[in-house]
Parts: sequence; C-alpha cells; structure tokens
Amino acid sequence: MDRSLHGRHRKMLLIVASLGCFLMAYQTVASPKRTTTDKGPRSRGNGEAGRVVFNGKGVCHYCHGIDGYRNKLPQLASDTATLIAQLNPPPSDLRNPKSLRLQSDKARAKAIREGHPGTGMFPTTTLTHQELADTLSYMSVLRKEGMSQPKP
Repeated sequence: MDRSLHGRHRKMLLIVASLGCFLMAYQTVASPKRTTTDKGPRSRGNGEAGRVVFNGKGVCHYCHGIDGYRNKLPQLASDTATLIAQLNPPPSDLRNPKSLRLQSDKARAKAIREGHPGTGMFPTTTLTHQELADTLSYMSVLRKEGMSQPKP
C-alpha cells in the first residue's frame, strides 16, 4: 500500500474516532441530569398518578379506552377513531389479564418506550421514568380490577 493511501486511511480513522468521542461527550453533556427522584422506573409507581398519565399525556386511553374500558373511548377526530377501529390486532383489553400478551412490567415498559411490533402500538418517548413507573402501576390496578369482576 502506498504511503499516501495509508496516510489518508489513518486520517479518516482519526476523524471518525474523534467524531465518536465528540458525540459521546455531547450526549453526556446534553442529556438531562437525573435527579435522585428520577433514576429510572422504580419498583413502585403511584397508581393514581399513572391514571392521570394513562388518560392524559400518555394518550393510552385513545386505543385502550378511558380507565382501560375498551368500550369507553374518548371523543376523537373521526379519521383517528376510524384508524383505531381498524387496528388488527385490536388494542389489548388491559382489564383482562388472560388476554394480555406481555406478561411482565419489563416487557410492558419496553412496548411503551419502543412500540409493540405487529400491533398499532407506537413508541412513547415523552414520558419520564417516573411517569412510566406510575403508568405501569396503574396498569397493574386495571388487571387486578379486571380479575375481580364477575364473568357474565
């Protein structure tokens, strides 16, 4: 290999390595600092706070129904309501634990953050770690309430 070609490869490698270091440093500086109350999903969330997220900022109620009741959808634009009605598979009934495919909070958290392949569940990246923990806690309440309801 001639020296000029070897020199160019070396320069490119240094540029790429420098860029990688810069991006890692930028990500560390630009990332919001976590407070002691926001270290990631806690083992215990606040179910009532999760209810507010579920029916508000998290927009879970658009597809899963207000308070998890699939027959109680919010007032939506007609095109949005039509799209939701056509989802296949339909959104999960969060009050029926036997029908749920995701069996752990870790799997549920991943589906909320990254979306759920093969379904209409899209990623939700706007929730804080605490809001996610609270929502998972509320979803646990919905499953328990669904288990205690008598079967028709």
